[in-house]
Parts: sequence; C-alpha cells; structure tokens
Amino acid sequence: MITDDSNVMQKTRDLCEAITQDIEFVALQGQVERFLADESSKLQYQSVHEKGEELHQKQQAGVELSDTEIKNFEEARDGLLENEVARDFMDAQQNLQTLQQTISKHIGMTMELGRLPQPEDMEDSSGGCCGGGCGCD
Repeated sequence: MITDDSNVMQKTRDLCEAITQDIEFVALQGQVERFLADESSKLQYQSVHEKGEELHQKQQAGVELSDTEIKNFEEARDGLLENEVARDFMDAQQNLQTLQQTISKHIGMTMELGRLPQPEDMEDSSGGCCGGGCGCD
C-alpha cells in the first residue's frame, strides 16, 4: 500500500496537491512567510513566548507570580497582538494546525472503522480525549 505506485500513495499525492493548490492554504502560507521575513516580529513573538514559558515554569514550581510580572507579560502579549504580521502568523498557524488535525482525524477514523467516516462518526470520535495525541490539544 505504501509503494510509490500504489493507489493509496497516488491518492495521497492527489490530496497533497489539492491542499497546496487551495487558495486559502496559499494565503495561510503567505502569512507564515511574511512573518518569517520580518525579523522584528519574530523577535517580538519569541520574547513573548519565552516570557510566557518562564511564568508557566514558575507556576509549575509553585512560585507565586507577582502582579508586576503578570502585568509585564500581559502588556508584551497585547503588543504582540497589535502587530498585524505576528497576529496573522498566529492565526495562520492555528488554521494550518486545525487543517492537519482534521485531515489526520478523517484518515485515522477511516482506518479504525474500515470505511469512510460519516459526520456522526466524526462527532462521536473525541471520546472526551484531550490528554494529548488525539488532535484536540
């Protein structure tokens, strides 16, 4: 099934081609590329991400965050969200991740059920998951 000339692999290539030709996907890729070309937006994003990770680690270690730390992070985050390039990048990332998860879910359900999943199969497939690995985290 996974040889280059198999029907499954040809259909997989067809799906990949359809994705890359989709106008919405192309627009999302453009938003990512625009962000990657903007050094100041990348630095701002990285700074906010690192501050968030630092605060998260402190909380996990049982350290109480000061009002100043929280305020500084919120101001940095708000500034990031005001940056159109960074905001578009984050939106694009979320949309691309959702697309990937949705496609993976359909393929996984097909393999699990041995048939094309119906809409009700897709609705019932979460099973209260969200502990990781199920596409909902």
